[in-house]
Parts: sequence; C-alpha cells; structure tokens
Amino acid sequence: MADITWEEAFCGEGASCYRIGVDGEGRSYIAVAGQEAAYLSDTADALRQMIRDIKAGKADHLLAD
Repeated sequence: MADITWEEAFCGEGASCYRIGVDGEGRSYIAVAGQEAAYLSDTADALRQMIRDIKAGKADHLLAD
C-alpha cells in the first residue's frame, strides 16, 4: 500500500463519509472512511480538476432525487 496522508473525513448529514489523501509522489486518493484500503487513485492534477468541476456544478445532476 502507498504511504498515504489522509485528510479528516468529509461527511454529509446521514450519508457516507469520504476521505481524500495524497502521497509523496503526487498521487491523490479517495476512499470511504473506514475503508481506506479500497481507494480510488489518480494524479493530484486530476483531483484538482474534479473538485473544480464539482464546484462549477458539473455533477449537480447526480444530486437529483
């Protein structure tokens, strides 16, 4: 397993908690809190772009009830 530095969990009300982490080689990681061994990994640049896109509303359609 990579040497990942995990941030505190991001939790929604009544929802799963997610953690974001980085390693010393420029990779980023996302995992469900408590299940960090089963992570999704990509470059730090890809994580930055995903966050920008989410903030710009490009994933809002996933929130529709």
